[in-house]
Amino acid sequence: MAVLLNSSSKVVTLATNGPYGKALVEMMRDGNTKIVAAVSVGRGGTSFESIPVFDTVGAAVAATGADTALIATPAAGCCSAIVECADAGIGLAVAVAEHVPIHDSLYALPYARERGMWVVGPNTTGMATPGEAILGGLARGFSAPGRIGVIGRSGTLTMTVARIMAGHGIGQSTVVHIGGDMLAGRNPHEWLKLFIDDPKTDAIVYCGEIGGTKEYAMLDLVAASPKPFIAYIIGRHSPVGKRMGHAGALIGADRESASAKISALAEAGAHIATSPYLIVKTLRELGFAPAADIRIPA
Repeated sequence: MAVLLNSSSKVVTLATNGPYGKALVEMMRDGNTKIVAAVSVGRGGTSFESIPVFDTVGAAVAATGADTALIATPAAGCCSAIVECADAGIGLAVAVAEHVPIHDSLYALPYARERGMWVVGPNTTGMATPGEAILGGLARGFSAPGRIGVIGRSGTLTMTVARIMAGHGIGQSTVVHIGGDMLAGRNPHEWLKLFIDDPKTDAIVYCGEIGGTKEYAMLDLVAASPKPFIAYIIGRHSPVGKRMGHAGALIGADRESASAKISALAEAGAHIATSPYLIVKTLRELGFAPAADIRIPA
């Protein structure tokens, strides 16, 4: 995953001058992220936390060579921020805002895709390449450098799995929470393809959930993957028609249930885990974890 986020990535932040944005900047810097610019309309020429501030993303890119963005704008401004980053030539952007209007996403996400920009989110805790860079709120202590890729649809679950893996001596190549909304900048199968092709990743863990049919687009890749694929789908006991936590977690048809997704992934050759600790157990059985006891709570 070094092709997307690594120690050489030059990050420009948008709307990080408030308390929440400052906290993200501190967290990202703690993870070795190279933040080269910030954007705040009307404040160009000043500085923020020793970071030069520009009025536009285009000006920031021209002056600093920024190629990556952290978008911390409120939901109402997320669409225009994604479009501005895409127009400026940014290659990777994390959009953290929740409750982005779906019609905004329907416009901004395809716009970014057409211009080759990868969007993580909206409604994401972000991504991290441990030891190299963090984009968003995946704190340094929640992951560790290693060779297991982690893809998640739930932010809390993604962080939990990464932290439990790290606690058992299993590091990650990159951890990405693709976003909890019905629409995400890129879908699980696209991330899976990157991990399969990444020479620094030996196995992939997928943390899925109820709602939508994104998992079915992964099946051919799972079946053909030369790397082990471990799937953990939450919501096995979730009721039909009731949203569970965020916009994307809603069973609207049988194919959107956890049991249907688990069956399809298993048939494609995925290793199925039913808890974060059983992900660790599976990785150990596959030879990717230290030969130590797995601490599975009662």
